[in-house]
Amino acid sequence: MIEAPFSLDFDRLEQGARVRSRGRTITESDLVSFSALTGDWHPQHADVAWAAESSFGERIAHGMLVLSYALGLLPIDPDRVVALRGIRNVVFKRPVPIGTTIRVEAEIAALKPLDDEHGLVELALRVRDADERLLARATVEALWRRERREPSPNGGRPLTAADIDLSPVTEGGVLI
Repeated sequence: MIEAPFSLDFDRLEQGARVRSRGRTITESDLVSFSALTGDWHPQHADVAWAAESSFGERIAHGMLVLSYALGLLPIDPDRVVALRGIRNVVFKRPVPIGTTIRVEAEIAALKPLDDEHGLVELALRVRDADERLLARATVEALWRRERREPSPNGGRPLTAADIDLSPVTEGGVLI
């Protein structure tokens, strides 16, 4: 497992490279804050009595809260990762009750050069709890910065003999 593939420029990334995040425990404050930010006050997240009678038997985190935290746990280098481009194939496998510690495993599933400055990185995410049970999975696409290259002195065309300076070089009257 590579320690920090997300700090590499696009051209140094390798398909199959993986990273595992630190843990983050979901708190009651997280549920209340997320509900306030999104307006999602579904009783499964916000009402203790209602949630106790539900099929989960308690309040659980919003799926989008779990996914948002999963993305936030990734060691994203802002000098490399330009933007989130897409999220697809999201599947929530288990409920995430208050007090659950989540971790994220991310694997580089595909790499696609886009232009001289950017590439597209497809990440396979797995969100797990402290017992390693799969809580959620998703495919995430991120726009990644490529290494900046100096423009070639000949404008990018192949070198010819006319491009090479073969005149003698001297230093202090001595040919070097």
